[in-house]
Amino acid sequence: MFKIICVTDRKLCNEDFLIRIEKIASAKPDRIMFRNKDFKDDNYVKTAFDILKISNKYDVPCSMYRQFDKFSNIHMTMPMLQHIRLKDMHFINLAGVSVHSVEEAVEAEKMGVDYVIAGHIFETDCKKGLAPRGLDFLNHVCNAVKIPVYAIGGINADNIGLVTKAGADGACIMSGFMTCGNPAEYIKLLRKEVTEIEF
Repeated sequence: MFKIICVTDRKLCNEDFLIRIEKIASAKPDRIMFRNKDFKDDNYVKTAFDILKISNKYDVPCSMYRQFDKFSNIHMTMPMLQHIRLKDMHFINLAGVSVHSVEEAVEAEKMGVDYVIAGHIFETDCKKGLAPRGLDFLNHVCNAVKIPVYAIGGINADNIGLVTKAGADGACIMSGFMTCGNPAEYIKLLRKEVTEIEF
Protein backbone atom coordinates (compact mmCIF):
# COMPACT_ATOMS: atom_id res chain seq x y z
CA MET A 1 0.00 0.00 0.00
CA PHE A 2 1.25 3.47 -0.91
CA LYS A 3 2.48 5.26 2.23
CA ILE A 4 1.99 8.91 3.10
CA ILE A 5 4.74 10.15 5.38
CA CYS A 6 4.94 13.43 7.28
CA VAL A 7 8.37 15.05 7.52
CA THR A 8 8.53 17.79 10.13
CA ASP A 9 9.88 21.33 10.04
CA ARG A 10 8.87 23.48 12.99
CA LYS A 11 9.92 26.66 11.16
CA LEU A 12 6.98 26.18 8.81
CA CYS A 13 4.40 25.83 11.60
CA ASN A 14 2.07 28.72 12.31
CA GLU A 15 1.13 27.21 15.68
CA ASP A 16 2.86 25.40 18.53
CA PHE A 17 4.96 22.61 17.04
CA LEU A 18 3.73 19.82 19.33
CA ILE A 19 0.11 20.87 18.86
CA ARG A 20 0.65 20.53 15.11
CA ILE A 21 2.27 17.10 15.63
CA GLU A 22 -0.75 15.94 17.64
CA LYS A 23 -3.12 17.08 14.90
CA ILE A 24 -1.05 15.24 12.31
CA ALA A 25 -0.72 12.05 14.38
CA SER A 26 -4.47 11.97 15.01
CA ALA A 27 -4.98 12.15 11.23
CA LYS A 28 -3.04 8.86 10.90
CA PRO A 29 -0.24 9.29 8.38
CA ASP A 30 1.76 6.11 7.80
CA ARG A 31 4.80 7.59 9.55
CA ILE A 32 6.09 10.81 11.11
CA MET A 33 9.74 11.70 10.58
CA PHE A 34 11.22 14.22 13.02
CA ARG A 35 13.70 16.03 10.81
CA ASN A 36 14.30 19.48 12.28
CA LYS A 37 17.90 20.54 11.71
CA ASP A 38 17.69 23.65 13.89
CA PHE A 39 17.48 21.75 17.19
CA LYS A 40 20.55 21.41 19.35
CA ASP A 41 21.24 17.82 20.43
CA ASP A 42 19.75 17.98 23.95
CA ASN A 43 16.66 19.83 22.77
CA TYR A 44 16.27 17.43 19.86
CA VAL A 45 16.27 14.41 22.17
CA LYS A 46 13.76 15.99 24.55
CA THR A 47 11.44 16.99 21.70
CA ALA A 48 11.88 13.58 20.08
CA PHE A 49 10.57 11.85 23.21
CA ASP A 50 7.66 14.30 23.32
CA ILE A 51 6.83 13.41 19.73
CA LEU A 52 7.15 9.69 20.45
CA LYS A 53 4.60 10.01 23.25
CA ILE A 54 2.18 11.62 20.81
CA SER A 55 2.83 9.19 17.97
CA ASN A 56 2.50 6.19 20.31
CA LYS A 57 -0.80 7.56 21.56
CA TYR A 58 -2.19 7.37 18.02
CA ASP A 59 -0.24 4.25 17.03
CA VAL A 60 1.67 6.10 14.30
CA PRO A 61 5.29 4.98 13.70
CA CYS A 62 7.94 7.66 14.14
CA SER A 63 11.51 7.93 12.86
CA MET A 64 14.29 10.23 14.01
CA TYR A 65 16.66 12.06 11.71
CA ARG A 66 19.61 11.77 14.05
CA GLN A 67 21.50 8.68 15.05
CA PHE A 68 21.12 8.27 18.79
CA ASP A 69 21.10 4.90 20.56
CA LYS A 70 17.93 6.09 22.30
CA PHE A 71 15.88 5.55 19.13
CA SER A 72 15.18 2.34 17.26
CA ASN A 73 13.83 3.93 14.06
CA ILE A 74 16.32 6.26 12.38
CA HIS A 75 16.82 8.08 9.12
CA MET A 76 20.26 9.14 7.88
CA THR A 77 22.11 11.00 5.19
CA MET A 78 24.30 8.96 2.86
CA PRO A 79 27.54 10.22 4.49
CA MET A 80 26.24 9.12 7.90
CA LEU A 81 25.43 5.66 6.55
CA GLN A 82 28.87 5.34 4.99
CA HIS A 83 30.55 5.94 8.35
CA ILE A 84 28.77 3.28 10.38
CA ARG A 85 28.33 -0.48 10.35
CA LEU A 86 24.56 -0.68 10.27
CA LYS A 87 24.45 -4.44 10.75
CA ASP A 88 26.29 -4.09 14.09
CA MET A 89 23.73 -1.62 15.46
CA HIS A 90 21.35 -4.18 16.91
CA PHE A 91 19.16 -1.62 18.66
CA ILE A 92 17.90 -0.33 15.30
CA ASN A 93 14.58 -1.75 14.11
CA LEU A 94 14.19 0.41 11.00
CA ALA A 95 16.80 2.42 9.12
CA GLY A 96 16.45 4.58 6.04
CA VAL A 97 18.62 6.94 4.05
CA SER A 98 18.14 9.89 1.71
CA VAL A 99 19.57 9.34 -1.77
CA HIS A 100 20.12 11.63 -4.73
CA SER A 101 21.22 9.17 -7.40
CA VAL A 102 20.53 5.64 -8.56
CA GLU A 103 24.05 4.68 -7.52
CA GLU A 104 23.46 5.88 -3.96
CA ALA A 105 20.21 3.91 -3.78
CA VAL A 106 21.95 0.71 -4.89
CA GLU A 107 24.79 1.28 -2.42
CA ALA A 108 22.36 1.97 0.42
CA GLU A 109 20.46 -1.23 -0.28
CA LYS A 110 23.72 -3.22 -0.18
CA MET A 111 24.57 -1.60 3.16
CA GLY A 112 21.36 -2.92 4.67
CA VAL A 113 18.90 -0.06 4.92
CA ASP A 114 15.19 -0.85 4.96
CA TYR A 115 14.13 1.93 2.57
CA VAL A 116 15.40 4.98 0.70
CA ILE A 117 13.94 8.44 0.24
CA ALA A 118 14.69 9.76 -3.24
CA GLY A 119 14.55 13.42 -4.16
CA HIS A 120 13.92 16.07 -4.75
CA ILE A 121 11.33 15.20 -7.39
CA PHE A 122 9.51 18.49 -8.03
CA GLU A 123 10.45 22.12 -7.49
CA THR A 124 10.28 23.06 -3.82
CA ASP A 125 11.03 26.11 -1.69
CA CYS A 126 13.13 23.84 0.52
CA LYS A 127 15.61 23.48 -2.35
CA LYS A 128 15.46 26.92 -3.92
CA GLY A 129 17.69 27.28 -6.97
CA LEU A 130 18.22 23.53 -7.35
CA ALA A 131 16.62 21.85 -10.34
CA PRO A 132 14.35 18.93 -9.42
CA ARG A 133 15.51 15.46 -10.42
CA GLY A 134 12.10 14.59 -11.79
CA LEU A 135 9.90 11.56 -12.29
CA ASP A 136 12.28 9.72 -14.62
CA PHE A 137 14.91 9.80 -11.88
CA LEU A 138 12.37 8.45 -9.40
CA ASN A 139 11.37 5.67 -11.76
CA HIS A 140 15.01 4.67 -12.30
CA VAL A 141 15.60 4.47 -8.55
CA CYS A 142 12.47 2.37 -8.08
CA ASN A 143 13.61 -0.06 -10.76
CA ALA A 144 17.16 -0.28 -9.39
CA VAL A 145 16.37 -1.55 -5.87
CA LYS A 146 14.06 -4.03 -4.21
CA ILE A 147 13.57 -2.10 -0.96
CA PRO A 148 10.80 0.53 -0.70
CA VAL A 149 11.43 3.89 -2.35
CA TYR A 150 9.70 6.98 -0.99
CA ALA A 151 9.68 10.19 -3.00
CA ILE A 152 10.25 13.65 -1.53
CA GLY A 153 10.28 17.21 -2.78
CA GLY A 154 7.39 19.40 -3.84
CA ILE A 155 4.79 16.65 -3.57
CA ASN A 156 1.16 17.68 -3.09
CA ALA A 157 -2.36 16.56 -3.95
CA ASP A 158 -1.95 17.77 -7.54
CA ASN A 159 1.08 15.62 -8.34
CA ILE A 160 1.09 12.72 -5.88
CA GLY A 161 -0.61 10.58 -8.52
CA LEU A 162 2.41 11.06 -10.80
CA VAL A 163 4.66 9.82 -7.98
CA THR A 164 2.51 6.71 -7.71
CA LYS A 165 2.70 6.10 -11.46
CA ALA A 166 6.50 6.44 -11.35
CA GLY A 167 6.62 3.40 -9.07
CA ALA A 168 7.26 4.94 -5.65
CA ASP A 169 6.07 3.08 -2.56
CA GLY A 170 5.14 6.30 -0.83
CA ALA A 171 5.54 10.06 -0.61
CA CYS A 172 7.19 12.21 2.04
CA ILE A 173 5.53 15.60 2.50
CA MET A 174 6.75 18.42 4.69
CA SER A 175 5.29 21.86 3.94
CA GLY A 176 1.81 20.52 3.22
CA PHE A 177 1.58 18.88 6.63
CA MET A 178 3.17 21.79 8.46
CA THR A 179 0.92 24.47 6.93
CA CYS A 180 -2.43 22.90 5.99
CA GLY A 181 -5.53 24.07 7.84
CA ASN A 182 -6.79 20.58 8.67
CA PRO A 183 -4.33 17.64 8.60
CA ALA A 184 -7.13 15.06 8.66
CA GLU A 185 -8.79 16.53 5.57
CA TYR A 186 -5.39 16.94 3.93
CA ILE A 187 -4.56 13.26 4.33
CA LYS A 188 -7.99 12.27 3.04
CA LEU A 189 -7.35 14.33 -0.08
CA LEU A 190 -3.91 12.78 -0.62
CA ARG A 191 -5.23 9.24 -0.15
CA LYS A 192 -8.11 9.95 -2.52
CA GLU A 193 -5.69 11.05 -5.25
CA VAL A 194 -3.56 7.93 -4.72
CA THR A 195 -6.56 5.59 -4.68
CA GLU A 196 -7.85 6.98 -7.98
CA ILE A 197 -4.49 6.14 -9.59
CA GLU A 198 -4.18 2.68 -8.01
CA PHE A 199 -7.66 1.64 -9.10
